[in-house]
Amino acid sequence: MDLTVYTAAWCRDCREAKRFLDTHNIAYKEVDIEVTPGAADLVLENVGKRAIPQFVIDGKWVQPYRPGRGFLHAEMAELFGVEAK
Repeated sequence: MDLTVYTAAWCRDCREAKRFLDTHNIAYKEVDIEVTPGAADLVLENVGKRAIPQFVIDGKWVQPYRPGRGFLHAEMAELFGVEAK
């Protein structure tokens, strides 16, 4: 699986997303939209808004959180085939 995570240092949900991935030993490439030229525009192009975190799994964009709900632990655990913690 090829996983890229679009994040920013100030984003609480991004930190939670990375904590989830690290806890489950899921390898990923991180792209910080604040320091990577064009990254924020790429997120906007693909999801219609500058919403992070975003996962790109084998080329498919997935939003791992919902506003007001935070990171979607159960849904992401199911998606990645791991046990929710």
